[in-house]
Amino acid sequence: MTCIVVNIRVPGVHRWLQCPIEEVGYLKSYHRHMFHIKCYLKVSHADRDVEIIMFKKRVKDYLREEYFDTERDVCFFDDMSCEMIAKELYSQFGLEACEVLEDGENGAVYSGLDWKF
Repeated sequence: MTCIVVNIRVPGVHRWLQCPIEEVGYLKSYHRHMFHIKCYLKVSHADRDVEIIMFKKRVKDYLREEYFDTERDVCFFDDMSCEMIAKELYSQFGLEACEVLEDGENGAVYSGLDWKF
């Protein structure tokens, strides 16, 4: 299998309102991250089956339309976790996998059942 990969970085705000862990209770408040998003899209041949630059633009445009908050100048993900963002992009774009990391460090990968990491 061959996939194209796009890497996107977007400033965003979210929270974990239902956080049950007192030690990290501050996560209940809105906080900012630079979200590092990596989308893997399966292609059927090796000669730009899907043009990478145009695909990246589609994903960025989607994030802007759905989540961009002009007042805060960030994507406002509200109560969405990295897992939720990855799953939404996976479904929206028919991806093989999607990785969403907070500040390039910690996060989640959502993938199809046969995806090999």
